[in-house]
Amino acid sequence: MARRFSAPYQSEPVSSLASWARNLAVFAVVAVLVSIVIVRFGFLEMKPALATFLGGLAIAALSILFGLAGFAAIWQNGSRGMARILLAFLIDGAILAYPAYLGLQYRKLPAIHDITTDPIDPPRFDALARLRTGDGANPAVYAGLYSAEQQRHFYPDIEPIELEISVDRAYAIALQLVNKRKWLVIDERAPQPPRRIGRIEAVARSPIMGFREDISIRVVPDGDDSRVDIRSASRYFESDLGSNAARVTKFIDDLNAAADADALKPVKKTPVAPPKAPAKTVKK
Repeated sequence: MARRFSAPYQSEPVSSLASWARNLAVFAVVAVLVSIVIVRFGFLEMKPALATFLGGLAIAALSILFGLAGFAAIWQNGSRGMARILLAFLIDGAILAYPAYLGLQYRKLPAIHDITTDPIDPPRFDALARLRTGDGANPAVYAGLYSAEQQRHFYPDIEPIELEISVDRAYAIALQLVNKRKWLVIDERAPQPPRRIGRIEAVARSPIMGFREDISIRVVPDGDDSRVDIRSASRYFESDLGSNAARVTKFIDDLNAAADADALKPVKKTPVAPPKAPAKTVKK
């Protein structure tokens, strides 16, 4: 049989510290959600949105401090409010868990934001260059030698994509993968050998905050085959926490798999109509 609280306990006042812990946790949720909406829909510049997000995290941390103080007060004077403290801890943990994981990633991964399969001649940002001019935005030009060296050390498997299919098929498959990922296509130009190479410029969004990360794909002929290079760069912040490398690696794997499947497709032969028999001449 469940144990009931005694009447004297029920008459004890609720700890004000416990109430503050719960209220701060709820306010932190609101601040974090508002910052996500601001970033995703572009209501404000990046700095105010980021300040709102960091403010929400700070409020969550303050809620934990109030909760610990409330727990000590309840332990000493027997006041009520433990349920409010536990609720506050649950909310604060949900808010702070992912930023804590990102903090660990920041310590482990290099502070670079521009990843490409061709550091010597990376795909350019042409149409996207106009979108990388806001306050605090990273420049459209490639990050340079330091970024290339860090990429080679931490992500050695990122290399140009050599495909044994025609340049037209490589471009079509690459564009299909871009659309499948629901990246926002800013510009696309199909290849027209020998003068014009294929280009796709698009924008991807990070999963939670929706930070914009720009992508440029270049498709060129290589004899009867083709070569594809991709570049993915964060529009803001010096460190991407590995997001661009993960995107490029996944695109390389999917493009190779799709190209292999396309190369194995049997060529459809056009049925040849049998020759018509010559008309018979009836002799009279």
